[in-house]
Amino acid sequence: MEKRIGAAIILIENKENIDTMNHILSMNSGIILARQGIPLRDKRISVINLIVEGTNDQINALTGRIGRLDGVQVKSVFTQFKDLK
Repeated sequence: MEKRIGAAIILIENKENIDTMNHILSMNSGIILARQGIPLRDKRISVINLIVEGTNDQINALTGRIGRLDGVQVKSVFTQFKDLK
């Protein structure tokens, strides 16, 4: 199955789910190329940016699990680049 490069932005409003989200990210570390966390303390939220490389199914599984967490939003985008390896 072909791999794609994509990005996901995660907005965390409920800090109670950070441990669960970090566990999900760790379990999917094989498709995460880069991760950047930005705490917006004055807004009482945190933002995590991910650069990922994987199949559509792998990336959708990751973002789907995160998106089901209470107080967490996630949006992803795929590039047109396809790695046929």
